[in-house]
Amino acid sequence: MTDTATSTDAPSPSDTAPTAFRQPLPAGETVVLRAPAQAWSAADGRMGAAPIHGVYLGDTRLVSAATAAVDGAVAEHIATVPLGASSVRFESLLRDLDDPGADPDVRLAVRRDVTRSGVTEGITVTSRLARPLELTIRVRLTPDASSMDVVKSGRPATPPQTVELEQPDDGGVPTRASWSGGGAHVSLDARGGHVARRGDRLELVWRVTVPARASSTVGFELSATLDDAVVAGVDGEQAWAPIEPAPRDDRLARWLDRAQGDLSALRLTTADSPDDVFLAAGAPWFFTLFGRDSLWAARFTLPLDRSIAAGTLRVLARLQGTTSVADTAEQPGKIMHELRQHTLTIPDEGVSLPPLYYGTVDATPLWVCLLHDAWRWGLPDAEVEALLPNLEAALAWMRDFGDSDGDDLLEYVDETGHGLANQGWKDSGDSVQWRDGSLAEGPIALCEVQAYAYEAAMHGADLLDHFGRPGADGWREWAGRLRDRFRASFWVSDAAGDYPAIALDAAKRPVDTVTSNLGHLLGTGLLTSAEEARVASRLVSPELSSGFGLRTMSSDSAGFWPLSYHGGSVWTHDTAIAVSGLARAGFAAEAQQLADGLLAAAPAFDYRMPELHSGDSAADVPAPVPYPASCRPQAWSAAAAVAVWAATHGVVAPGA
Repeated sequence: MTDTATSTDAPSPSDTAPTAFRQPLPAGETVVLRAPAQAWSAADGRMGAAPIHGVYLGDTRLVSAATAAVDGAVAEHIATVPLGASSVRFESLLRDLDDPGADPDVRLAVRRDVTRSGVTEGITVTSRLARPLELTIRVRLTPDASSMDVVKSGRPATPPQTVELEQPDDGGVPTRASWSGGGAHVSLDARGGHVARRGDRLELVWRVTVPARASSTVGFELSATLDDAVVAGVDGEQAWAPIEPAPRDDRLARWLDRAQGDLSALRLTTADSPDDVFLAAGAPWFFTLFGRDSLWAARFTLPLDRSIAAGTLRVLARLQGTTSVADTAEQPGKIMHELRQHTLTIPDEGVSLPPLYYGTVDATPLWVCLLHDAWRWGLPDAEVEALLPNLEAALAWMRDFGDSDGDDLLEYVDETGHGLANQGWKDSGDSVQWRDGSLAEGPIALCEVQAYAYEAAMHGADLLDHFGRPGADGWREWAGRLRDRFRASFWVSDAAGDYPAIALDAAKRPVDTVTSNLGHLLGTGLLTSAEEARVASRLVSPELSSGFGLRTMSSDSAGFWPLSYHGGSVWTHDTAIAVSGLARAGFAAEAQQLADGLLAAAPAFDYRMPELHSGDSAADVPAPVPYPASCRPQAWSAAAAVAVWAATHGVVAPGA
């Protein structure tokens, strides 16, 4: 469809269907963040032109639109200058104010800094003119109280319940305002500027004199609190260990540098445990604790830091399941999936997740794997020993609940009808497909979950032995039975040879699609060396390796589509897991090939790798196409830089 100003054939109302609600697309927009706050805008700093724009705290949007203007001048944007994950400067020219001549004389710079409770902006006009300028600077912003699920669904914004101007004690013009709604209480300080109501907007006005050959700065501060907040931000920057050896590829060095800043800005704690830090899953949709995401991100970053792993382990241990509750999917020993301030409703999909939701099959074995790896990387014995009761409960969950039908394999099914239909990392509704494109029916036993469970049982046994606790031999025997059952049940063949299926369906038939899930099996001990060689060969085949990373689904599958969320796209963390597994299994060349794909993609994203990008072949396109709704930054995509560096530079835990 095209839209032309000269068309005279406008459709009548009866010819048009109602506008569908669509998820906003963050791709191409500018974000600065300090979890749990974030600010989204266009490249020139203006907010309001795209549905994702605004200032957020937690799961509530505080402002949906904001623009700055200088009276009598049109601001012409010339540069967006990142100053780190939490700060950015937008540079513009005010050529309407210039004297004659080719060079610009007056500049406008807007600096935006996001704090863990809101945002501050400084607006600076700089002049090289020999005369002063008398100017009026205006900022117009729209207060908001929309929940994140409303924003994500593309539905109309939710206005605040109250908006008030705060009258000064001296009776002068208001310089502050406040509003409330959606559980948020917002304060706006114009720092000497005047604040007025203009319909549903607020207008901030400063009258300033810019001296000759000098500058003047005005600005405002917006901060908020949330009722019943479940997470809180972390001040300061993360202290990372030195990156030694230095990356051999400058692209990797740039990715690591950007990733470290993003990971620092993504740090959170739970509201009741401020000393235990974990990583929020990603911006804009997932600024909270996710079991699987936070575990993988912490595991990736162990070569540079173990404090985040320790905090993640302790936070999840405190939330570990103790009883069976069908509505929340809680079970004794189970590690949770997602923590929210309120129930999360996904309109039109029939999904309604309680604030503390346990619907994940893989977080529990991954918690055990992280505990073991953190111990190998030097987590003190005392800290590990304090978590051994949680370790034993997690192992027991795998046997008693994860294996719901007693066949020595872990499977999942949503028992509520309004939870997640798929509960592995590929949790979209169409992620488990047969090669002909039809969907598999659950309960589903995913191939990678069996690898996690095997590794967890074996490494859990090592921890039990080290600390003199009973049960290690029993878990090794359990792991052996799982491995035997996997070998007998999952392997299938096609013209290229043997490979493990993505899953077993409800009838225990191997679902034959070739997928990136294979990469998660390597280095876990589940496969023999010969089997790992077959998987390694498959991972670097042109059907899976796009040249920009590892496709989630083979391009010769009926359901393949380069922009399918889990059916052909490339996920950064998924590729990094395969790179790490290949390196652990001794396939250095194959690991480097997939790593090179991510490094080829990184410049297109200014070295801030997104959650996922398209699975188009590098032979067909010069740069990867963005997945338009992708999170960016995202914790496990940023942390993947560390995993890729470690895998390709021989960085392993001491004594490994």
